Amino acid sequence: MPVANLTRETFDQAVKENDMIIIDFWAPWCAPCKTFAPVFETASETYTGVYFAKVNSEEEKELAESFGIRSIPTLVVIREQIILYSKPGAVPAYSLEGLLDRMAKLDMAQVRDEMANSKPEA
Repeated sequence: MPVANLTRETFDQAVKENDMIIIDFWAPWCAPCKTFAPVFETASETYTGVYFAKVNSEEEKELAESFGIRSIPTLVVIREQIILYSKPGAVPAYSLEGLLDRMAKLDMAQVRDEMANSKPEA
């Protein structure tokens, strides 16, 4: 599946329609982003059940700010509309594969239960 370019206008629909999304926040001037791009593209061809998307943080400042992006590249993984992972830094292919495998294997019912139990009482 080709990598999609997400914008503020297309973000909500992508999250609702896809079980698992990995987003690469990047910028055209960022050397590590350019180095990581082929790794991300190759993974998108291997992991066909994952929606791969890129957000140009220069063009989509509001979207990047909503995720608290301060450093690029930053990877964000969303599964069943829950942010499971958000960390800056380019990663090698084996690390990206390991991350995707771990995220796919998570018991989302358990994740939701843990989230519900960790909320402070009002």
